[in-house]
Amino acid sequence: MEDRESIYSSNYSQSSIPITPPGLEAIYNACRRQYQDQPNPLQVTALVKYWLGGPDPLDYISMYSNPGDENRGIPPHWHYISYGLSDLHGDGRVHDHQFRMNGNEGPSGFGFELTFRLKREQGETNPPTWPATLMQALSRYVFQTENVLYSGDHVPWNMPLDGSESRIQHMLMAEDAQLLPISTPFGSVNFVQIIGLCEEELRAAQHWNGPGVIELVRSIPCAGGPWLITDMRRGETIFEIDPHLQDRVDQGIETEGSNLSGVNSRCSWEEPGEGSEDYFNEDDNHMHEERRNSNELDRPRISDFDSEQIKATLKKGLTRPSNFGRRDSRENFEYDRQSRKQSFDSTCSDGPTELLRTRSLDAVHLKFNLEAGQLLPLALRGRLKHGRHFTFMSALNDTAITLVSLSVNGSIADENHPFAAHGPWLQVLLTDDFIEEMNMDIEELLNPEEVEFPKTYSWPERRLIVTILPDEV
Repeated sequence: MEDRESIYSSNYSQSSIPITPPGLEAIYNACRRQYQDQPNPLQVTALVKYWLGGPDPLDYISMYSNPGDENRGIPPHWHYISYGLSDLHGDGRVHDHQFRMNGNEGPSGFGFELTFRLKREQGETNPPTWPATLMQALSRYVFQTENVLYSGDHVPWNMPLDGSESRIQHMLMAEDAQLLPISTPFGSVNFVQIIGLCEEELRAAQHWNGPGVIELVRSIPCAGGPWLITDMRRGETIFEIDPHLQDRVDQGIETEGSNLSGVNSRCSWEEPGEGSEDYFNEDDNHMHEERRNSNELDRPRISDFDSEQIKATLKKGLTRPSNFGRRDSRENFEYDRQSRKQSFDSTCSDGPTELLRTRSLDAVHLKFNLEAGQLLPLALRGRLKHGRHFTFMSALNDTAITLVSLSVNGSIADENHPFAAHGPWLQVLLTDDFIEEMNMDIEELLNPEEVEFPKTYSWPERRLIVTILPDEV
């Protein structure tokens, strides 16, 4: 059968998708069960396949016309389904052996495919192709970072998803409303649906959790409804439609905290230099000297258990990159994965030996861009206050900053050494009373339009400085 290929244009191929590869056939059959009347869906395909050197990892993106269900409040919409994040071929041309299991145990490729439901405009006869561009961009992120997207994850995109003036500028991931997980000859595949969000809804997902916001969006028909359909013309947030929903978010943060454990961001840390005494008062010289001397003591080498916990946090907790969607922000895609892995791997035998030494710092100056700084209240209120941790990882290099509370197990920082560095990775331990104090001092970051930046916060007795820089810096 002829495979006609197009790339993000109105020249759709209406020929059937080739179904010879077993992995592809399994996904096609799952779609066919839902759309028996559309055996040859419109599709967008990569002009040059990924394994032939093309830039787009998805072989195909099928576009189905879904009539919806008026009785259930489900409007007619376009249903986009990707092919390529899972292993379609099983011969190693795209997914190597580290992502494939023997037989059909474990995930196929990355273990999921993306879907998207876009409300169909009245009189619209052909599906827009911009969602295909969006799905290819997300797929490139997955392939280049090896970070898998799960239901409940969110992606700050920071621009209208379709390039218009829409308020829908961010994304949240959920389980697809129709497509259940399937087994293929190369492993299991889940279908992860993209949901478009407004800024306020993204903030709620960050400060509380993704699953909670999914249910709020599902409860508002015009914002998503039962099948979480994105309407790019939606002009109101769910909190403007139903103000009582904000109370549910606030209560959830207070009682449950946040399940966001980290973000990619623009951040850095350093030991304050001589000029930093402008921020620090001269406290007890004996205590200061004692702290300095403690830096020379041998700190316990990080254990294998702690090392695995660190790597799990940095890998699983950082699947929601800040600045991900800015077209001029390429740093999220262009970094050496192997060097980053080794930098945080205390068991790596061929990594730089200086990265394996844990040391204490007398004082610390943390720097964040505004977007990351706005998450500091979240880190304190939604994470540390509930006995958890929060990590900022630099999108530009291997730097990472983890804020930890006294309740966090495996921390390399303690009350006597609240600032501990393991190579480029810094841990800052905040006591319960300091969390409350710091939270009050930086509360204004929740309304940054009222703050002039750069802005520096200093706690001399704690030997800590935090500077928030404008995003453009």
